[in-house]
Amino acid sequence: MKPKVKQFVDRYLKEIVEGNAAVFAGAGLSAPAGFVNWRELLRPIAEELDLDADIETDFVALAQFHRNKHHGNKGQQNQLLIERFGVPKDPTANHDTLAKLPIETYWTTNYDDLIEKALLTHGKTPDVKYSEAHLALTRRGRDAVVYKMHGDISNPQDAVLAKDDYERYHVNRGAFVTALSGDLVSRTFVFLGFSFTDPNLDYILSRVRLNLEENQRKHYCFFKKRVKLPGETDETFKNAVVRQELVIADLLRFNIEAVLVDEYAEIDEALQLLHRLYRSKSVFVSGSADVFDPWGRAKVDAFGRILGSELAKHGYRVVTGLGKGVGDAVLSGVVDQVYRSSKSQLDEALLLRPFPQQFAADERDAVWKRYREELIGQAGIAIFLLGNKIEDAKSIIADGMKQEFEIAAAEKLMVIAMGTSGHAAKEISDQIAANPDAYFSDLSAEAKSAVLMLGTLDAEPNVMVSEIIKAIAVSTKK
Repeated sequence: MKPKVKQFVDRYLKEIVEGNAAVFAGAGLSAPAGFVNWRELLRPIAEELDLDADIETDFVALAQFHRNKHHGNKGQQNQLLIERFGVPKDPTANHDTLAKLPIETYWTTNYDDLIEKALLTHGKTPDVKYSEAHLALTRRGRDAVVYKMHGDISNPQDAVLAKDDYERYHVNRGAFVTALSGDLVSRTFVFLGFSFTDPNLDYILSRVRLNLEENQRKHYCFFKKRVKLPGETDETFKNAVVRQELVIADLLRFNIEAVLVDEYAEIDEALQLLHRLYRSKSVFVSGSADVFDPWGRAKVDAFGRILGSELAKHGYRVVTGLGKGVGDAVLSGVVDQVYRSSKSQLDEALLLRPFPQQFAADERDAVWKRYREELIGQAGIAIFLLGNKIEDAKSIIADGMKQEFEIAAAEKLMVIAMGTSGHAAKEISDQIAANPDAYFSDLSAEAKSAVLMLGTLDAEPNVMVSEIIKAIAVSTKK
C-alpha cells in the first residue's frame, strides 16, 4: 500500500472514531454495480442530436440541448433515467464496507439507492433526503443521513440533469446548499467516484473557501492515475496527464487532498483496511463458567477484572454478552477504569448486550445465533476464556462459545484463546494451533507467534493480560 494511501487511512480512521467522517459518492462508486456514468446515460440523447458522446465533455449542456429540442419537455429524459437507474442492483463491496463503518453522513449526486440499501443490509436505518421538504423532517431512530442532492430515481421528474436544473438549483434546492456547506465545515469528507465537474459542488466549495479562507477543514478524494488508452495519441495522453495534475493542484484551494492510485483495487483495499482497523479497536470477550478449574475462581475473577481495565485503559472498546461467571468481572474492570479516567466515556469503552432469556426453546437457538452474529460483527478481536456449563449435574463444553468461535473465524476476527483456562477455550486453542494459517492469514509472523503463545500461557493474571495487550498491538500494526 502506498504511503499516501496509508496516511489517508490513519487520518480518516481518526475522524471515524471521533464521529466526524462523511462520504461524498459520485457515479464511479455505483459503476461496478452496473449503473451507467453520465456519458453512457446520455449516449442515446447525443445520438439523437447527431453528436458523438465519446467526444462530448459537457454533459449538462448536452442534456439541455436535448431539452431545448423538445421545447422544455423532460418526458424522454425521465424515461431514460428510469430505464438506466430504475432496475434494482445490489450494492458493491465498497458500499458494503462503508455501511459497516459508523459513518453518519452521506452526500451523493447519484440517483440510485445503493447507499441506503447497504445501510439497511447491516441493520441501520437511513434517513434519505432528496427534496427540500425532507430536510425539515427527522426519521426516528436513524443511523445515517443520505443527502441525494440531485434527486432520487423514485422521482425522476425532479432530477437535476440539464442546465435549467442547475441554474434553478439555488432557488429550488437552496437548503441543500446550506446543509452541504455546513457539513463541509464541520465534517471530514472522502470523495469516492467523483470527478469534480459538477457546477453545484464547485459553487459550494468556493463559498466555503471564501468564508473560511485558510481555515478550511481537510478533505480527501481518490483519483486513478491517468494511463494511456488504447488508440490514444501521445499528444492527447500527455494533455490528459497534465490536466489531471492541474485538477489535483486546484483542489488544494479547497483543502481537498487527492490520493492517487494506479488501480481502483487500491481504493477497495484502503476502505477494507479502514474497516479492519476500526474493528480492531473493539474486542469481543467470550467467557462462561459454572466450573472454574483449572484456574480457580479467584484467578478467573482477577483475570477478567484486569483484562477489562487494561483494554479500556489502552483505548479499546470491550464488546460482551456478559457470560455467566466471567462477564461481571470484565464489566467491573471496564467500569472501574473509565470512572477513574477523565479521558473516556463508558459508552466509548463498553458495548454490553446480555443475552435475552425469555424465548421458547424452539426459537431461542435461532435468536441467539443472530444475536451473536450482530454482537461479534462489532469487533475485530475475540478473546475466549473457559467455556463450560452444568447439564444433568455434569460439566460440559459450552456450545454457545464454540458457536461464537465459528462466527468470529468466519468474520476473520483475530482470535485469542486462553487454552490454559480449559474447557471450550482449550479446544479452540488446540484447533487454532493445529492449523494457524487458516485463522491468521492476515497476521505477520511476529503477530502470529505472539497470539499462538497465549494459547499455552499460564501465569499471573496481570502477566497474561499484559501479553494479550502486546499481541493485539503487534497484530494491528499497519
